[in-house]
Amino acid sequence: MSKPTVHTITHTIDIAASPEVVFPIIADVTRWPEVFGPTVYAERLEGDDTSELIQLWATANGTVRTWTSRRRIDRAAQKIEFAQQRSPAPLASMGGSWSFQPLDDGGTRAVLDHYYSVIDDDPQGLEWVRKAVDTNSNAELAALKAVTEIADRYCSLTTSFSDSVTINGKVDDVYEFLYRADLWPQRLPHVSRLELTEEIPNIQVMEMDTRTADGSVHTTKSVRVCFPTNRIVYKQIVVPKLMAIHTGVWTLTTTDDGLTATSTHTVRINPDNVTAVLGADATVEQAKDFVRNALSRNSLATLGLAKEYAETKYAEAQR
Repeated sequence: MSKPTVHTITHTIDIAASPEVVFPIIADVTRWPEVFGPTVYAERLEGDDTSELIQLWATANGTVRTWTSRRRIDRAAQKIEFAQQRSPAPLASMGGSWSFQPLDDGGTRAVLDHYYSVIDDDPQGLEWVRKAVDTNSNAELAALKAVTEIADRYCSLTTSFSDSVTINGKVDDVYEFLYRADLWPQRLPHVSRLELTEEIPNIQVMEMDTRTADGSVHTTKSVRVCFPTNRIVYKQIVVPKLMAIHTGVWTLTTTDDGLTATSTHTVRINPDNVTAVLGADATVEQAKDFVRNALSRNSLATLGLAKEYAETKYAEAQR
């Protein structure tokens, strides 16, 4: 049987920022969910700053995919090569490189190369992959340009915060409460509707209607990556108007004081919508405070009810 045909494609963009500003964002995959729309979650499984094995969860043509890649990072040459270890269907193989060329004006030409092959050279599979690579590459390069050209402002638009509760109960029960988001409309007063699908085990897609403090309802859509039984990571792929990016994680940790359940959010404000949502005189700092208060209120409500659920089950088991 002949090997499938290898195809290549290149995407480029010129950025008004130096390679020293641009390169670190691509080198650190843990930052990608906050920068790139398609990336839901990314983590280093092993390695160091020159060679690493990473796992990515990302959307492609409206579906969620996960894979591992081996990356070689050459900081001197400003180049990063990658190759997927086991590609999700319809791919047979996928790899490529990021390279960053200095421009005479002090900027950077970012070049994203891909090579790929498709199982049995299936025409529909080839078209699916070509579209996904083209869409995601263009989106990633545009986001890279936007973030690095306003690096200082990007930092000022971003905020991270956490809320925690201590629970006298079993970690499995708390995790089950958070994992079973399909039951949240019955369990959480601020959730009026939730539709959840889990076509791949532990990868959930959910659309949720949430009631705000003023009684209005807003709709969000999230992808959740679940790590039984201590962590659920998520990214909103449809966000409220005040946000450009919203990622989060539910973390369950056993300490000397008992079980600690923590909700962590990272949000980047959409500055174009601040005055439209909060009024003509509103500032980005006020928007950050508004978002933090709203998200913390809902997180603490969820954690409080998870605590009540787990502690009730624990108490019943002791009788």
